[in-house]
Amino acid sequence: MVLQSSGLSKVKDSFTQKIFLGNEPNAELIAILTVYFVQGILGLSRLAVSFFLKDELLLSPVQVSALLGIVFLPWMIKPVFGFISDGLPIFGYRRRPYLILSGVLGTASWISLATIVHTSWAATLAIALGSLSVAMSDVIVDSLVVERARGESQAKAGSLQSLCWGASAIGGLITAYFSGLLLQYFTTRTVFGITALFPLIVSGAAWLIAESPVSKDTNESNQTNPLPIKYQLKQLRQAITQKTIWLPTAFVFIWQATPNAESAFFYFSTNELHFEPEFLGRVNLVTSFASLAGVWIFQRFLKSIPFRVIFAWSTVLSSMLGMTMLLLVTHTNRLLGIDDHWFSLGDSLILTVMGKIAFMQVMVLAARLCPSGVEATLFALLMSVFNSAGTVSQALGALLTYWLGITATNFESLWLLVIITNLSTLLPLPFINWLPAAEEQAETSKDGEQASYLI
Repeated sequence: MVLQSSGLSKVKDSFTQKIFLGNEPNAELIAILTVYFVQGILGLSRLAVSFFLKDELLLSPVQVSALLGIVFLPWMIKPVFGFISDGLPIFGYRRRPYLILSGVLGTASWISLATIVHTSWAATLAIALGSLSVAMSDVIVDSLVVERARGESQAKAGSLQSLCWGASAIGGLITAYFSGLLLQYFTTRTVFGITALFPLIVSGAAWLIAESPVSKDTNESNQTNPLPIKYQLKQLRQAITQKTIWLPTAFVFIWQATPNAESAFFYFSTNELHFEPEFLGRVNLVTSFASLAGVWIFQRFLKSIPFRVIFAWSTVLSSMLGMTMLLLVTHTNRLLGIDDHWFSLGDSLILTVMGKIAFMQVMVLAARLCPSGVEATLFALLMSVFNSAGTVSQALGALLTYWLGITATNFESLWLLVIITNLSTLLPLPFINWLPAAEEQAETSKDGEQASYLI
């Protein structure tokens, strides 16, 4: 009996170490991982949204770019959700009710898209509501991860965030291919209806969060209370006025704000190259694996390389590789005997790996910039700057698409848009010195390691 108990204990320990990376698999951890998993699985509707806007609402590439910029706004104000959650408890609770609310909002947004949305304005509102739902749940679970990681060893803190990212990645991988396959057999509204089920899982998982009412916390110990919003704002103001913080942040904004041709290229892929939804799902699957490969390459070989070197080389290489899209938009690949489908798959794979390497470097930089005391809030603020730059990128891309006369059927100037957007990615290079030098990076890494669980 003792031997059997010992064997079960070893199996449990092995399961905890290998599957949960050393974190005790209690109910709250399962709830946190479930929220991240749902964030990944919501990618099921990504292609459906694009086809819905293009084929059913008949929006142009310019209009789609503008709409995507607007619906991304909730991600630009993520720190506000953190302040609200900390400062305005619902029925005495700071986390659980907001997670429940985010799930309900998400379901409402997808149900409305599946049923009553018939105009571009209604679609913008519904998609923005879904974006708000995910941004809110993201802030809440990030705060829970911060609370769990506080006081733990650096190894366990880092493993916790890796576990969370892995849950999201698994959700994304599961739905990457099915996002296109479902559209082969069902309408976009049916896909929206299926997607509406998943946010409810977040609302259900919220009940597993171990949380005591604020009033009870206050009576027992003031230590568990969050910092007052006024104090947090003061700490943030002191942090962001430091040159060592705002200069790298400004660089990342410039780097991310350069225009992109994503919407125009989607129309080219579907209307000109006639790529089917199932194939686009395959592309999503390949890029999902490529993202994982990019993370592995960064962690295995590149994480100790100075920021300036990584950003410089990744920017130059991405710009050069992005120019290969010219072969596709001018159909030169056909003259070379390369099928459109194979060329698109290979190009997407390589560009995704490069993009993920650069993105991981942003995560490391952001975590290391966060001083002690306001790590989570400042990290959320830095990510809001990053997301704001993405909105600017969409807007500039829409403006260029409009100026060049690119429409749902006219792609004569798409080659010029590809050149402009790829060359514009080189614009941040003159400001590369705004990033920490190698010796500064070594110093900040010691302090910044405490925030690396955010990566």
